Amino acid sequence: MSTDTPVMRAVVQDAVGGPEVLRLAEVPRPEPLPTEVLVRVRSAGVNPVDWKTRSGGGMAGVLGEPPFVLGWDVSGVVEAVGFGVHTLEVGDEVFGMPWFPRAASAYAEYVTAPARQFVRKPAGLGHDEAAAVPLAALTAWQALVDAARVRPGDRVLIHAAAGGVGHFAVQIAKHLGATVIGTASAAKHAWLRDLGADELIDYTTCRFEEQVADVDVVLDLVGEGHDATSSRSLATLRPGGLLVAVPSGVAPELAERARTMGLRTSAYLVEPDGAALGRIAALLEKGELRVEVSDVTPLERAAEAHRRGEEGRTRGKVVLRVSEDADGA
Repeated sequence: MSTDTPVMRAVVQDAVGGPEVLRLAEVPRPEPLPTEVLVRVRSAGVNPVDWKTRSGGGMAGVLGEPPFVLGWDVSGVVEAVGFGVHTLEVGDEVFGMPWFPRAASAYAEYVTAPARQFVRKPAGLGHDEAAAVPLAALTAWQALVDAARVRPGDRVLIHAAAGGVGHFAVQIAKHLGATVIGTASAAKHAWLRDLGADELIDYTTCRFEEQVADVDVVLDLVGEGHDATSSRSLATLRPGGLLVAVPSGVAPELAERARTMGLRTSAYLVEPDGAALGRIAALLEKGELRVEVSDVTPLERAAEAHRRGEEGRTRGKVVLRVSEDADGA
């Protein structure tokens, strides 16, 4: 690396494996191309796709062989703009989920991405909170609004309702006028009711398919690999109802079984969406949508953040603080 090349701190992994493969290093700082912005990262969100990719699943096939830098959730400040950028200016506080599923390399002090994959951060939201929003909220928004087309009066069942995507899905489904049913441990029920859930099922003490029926949409954020959650969800749907499976998709056998039952299925993967993120930002600004941050960890302790996330007991999101001047509000 030339001594004239600007560098930055980033969390790099040189091999797939456990959290211990994550290490802090100095890497070249990117420069924005035309239509791109350079964002100084204040905070970066941590998502299940991050630790799945780290261990060889998730988006590892898209990123290719290590070394690479994980992360897609970004909140920070525009440091420079490339030619042709008209939507943002230097100094703007922004947040976004750039490039997904290609590498955004958010576990770093700087990222570059197309300007229209970022939106201005709501003024009342700190960088730690804002970094927890994009991937999780866009997943919930696109799954419910675009894939399921939830309408007022629909009954929506959300699995893992207290998780990063789940707690946004509860609020967005309620915003759309749905009756919201969630699965979560009992300790999280009061919080989820406060977010708008109408009915809650403690999955640790009963089988959810024995407790709920006549559902229009199931948003499965757990996946078939965990206790056949997707297959069991079919029993809760009304005729013509839809199962949207996020983490593991829909196997052909499951899709065929649903079809013979008069049901529909849809796999789903989130994509960058500046327009939808702008609508989410407006709801956050008005206090109609809330974000829950369970833990904030310094960038150099990314491995610890992954370990906590993989335990599966967090309420809301885990965040890495990249810069000490992140406000953390």
